[in-house]
Amino acid sequence: MSTITNLTNRFEVTNEAINNMTTWTEIIIPASPSFDNDTDEDESQVMLNRTSFIARLNDFRTQVTSEQNRENNISHAILWYMAVNNAMLDHLTKQIKESDKSGIWRYLIGFKNLIRSIENIGISAVYGINFFSRGQLVGENYVNYIKYDALGKDLLNSSLNYVPYLKSQYKNLTNFKEYGSIKNMSKRITHNNKISPDNNAAVNYYRSMTEYIEQLRTLHSSLRRKIKDEVKQLLKEASDDEAIGIAILVTVIIVSPIIIILVRNAVATIQLYSINLAEKAKELRLEQKKSDAILFQMLPTSVAIKLKQTRQVPAEYFDSVTIYFSDIVGFTEIASICSPLEVCSFLNSIYKVFDERIANYQVYKVETIGDAYMVASGLPERCVDNKHVSEIATMALDLLHASTYFKIPHSTHEKLEIRIGIHTGPCGAGIVGTKMPRYCLFGDTVNVASRMESTGEASKIHITSEVNDELAIIGGFKTELRGLIDVKGKGLMKTYWLTCRDAPIINYKEEIAWFADMQPVFLNKI
Repeated sequence: MSTITNLTNRFEVTNEAINNMTTWTEIIIPASPSFDNDTDEDESQVMLNRTSFIARLNDFRTQVTSEQNRENNISHAILWYMAVNNAMLDHLTKQIKESDKSGIWRYLIGFKNLIRSIENIGISAVYGINFFSRGQLVGENYVNYIKYDALGKDLLNSSLNYVPYLKSQYKNLTNFKEYGSIKNMSKRITHNNKISPDNNAAVNYYRSMTEYIEQLRTLHSSLRRKIKDEVKQLLKEASDDEAIGIAILVTVIIVSPIIIILVRNAVATIQLYSINLAEKAKELRLEQKKSDAILFQMLPTSVAIKLKQTRQVPAEYFDSVTIYFSDIVGFTEIASICSPLEVCSFLNSIYKVFDERIANYQVYKVETIGDAYMVASGLPERCVDNKHVSEIATMALDLLHASTYFKIPHSTHEKLEIRIGIHTGPCGAGIVGTKMPRYCLFGDTVNVASRMESTGEASKIHITSEVNDELAIIGGFKTELRGLIDVKGKGLMKTYWLTCRDAPIINYKEEIAWFADMQPVFLNKI
């Protein structure tokens, strides 16, 4: 088999290229260029500088060209050269990363990929020769052929994509007559169907692949010249830019006083803007606090925060809560003799006082509808040891006491009277609505509490037996048995009156005045 490419000439070209390298980095290659299969791979890595690398390379070349190793397994030679090529390509990659951001990097990446493509295609060609000379590739040899063939093609396509102008040159290079037979032979190798060993076919495949690789090297040389021209152009542009930069620097030095004045004015403007911006931010935070305060009055704090963060709050079930209902006795008659503004002001003054009083307890004001006032405890924050029962009971006594200081409009000799109903039990709660979302309560406990209020009496607190039992356990409260009453939807129920508690409730030293223009409590807090 005649030699297409003279190894001695190739060695000289390689030596020249190594000597022309302007930078060098320590690389890792096999420590010994030995063909001994028993070499320990874990000890076959060593850091080399340029001088020791050339010595290793020459030693390896001597062993490759010697007669005694000519028939040995060529995989050792392939692996050693692959390690060297990978080290050099890694060095090239580092140089590319450290280069400027001009378009030259595309050429360098394409150049590197083309080198690796030629390398992998050459390795796959070696296994292709084995296929024709032995009749079939077995085991690792077939896997290696597929791997290196696929890598070579992929890297070649990558190079053509990075450097588009190479596509037309590559198309012209593949017009030689052996290219069609290369594709056919590659398909036969890929299918790996067993054939009769044919040395002539192996020689023809070798010649065709050598020609194809030579064509790729021609493409590689063209790209190298292109990179050289591009670098020269970049250097010329850099020189021109340097001259322009000097001219600009001189101009800047001349106009620098004007620039300083303009910058000073700009800084003063920015400072003024930043001061105004800080004031606006302060006002925005204040308005945000106001809006949050209003939101926290409409919804429980924990629910409001969760609603702001997630835009949705899932409904919850509470095993035990206590619910309070109250309404004004004779409110229909009061509303009939008062103007709408007077009614609104009357209710506003009462509920402002109620709202201030319930702030002292662990309760949540659910809503007010007309003269109805609804409060719950035990949700959304759960209470331990049924503390919600004592909280509502104490609050009910407090509100009942506070209501006695109000007088009826147009009938100042008559004092306000309210009916109160309380019940404890399980309850469901969740956000309802999107325009004006409300935290609503659901369940039989709500209905029973409402029935306690509607079936109660003026200036009395009507409670169920469940509430009475809990208060008895807690202690400190006094109740009176009312007896059995007929409750709509529930039938006969045993109920009680809550009269007082042992501990004193807050006493008011002065009578509560009715101010129609009283400011809302949440604004006072802000």
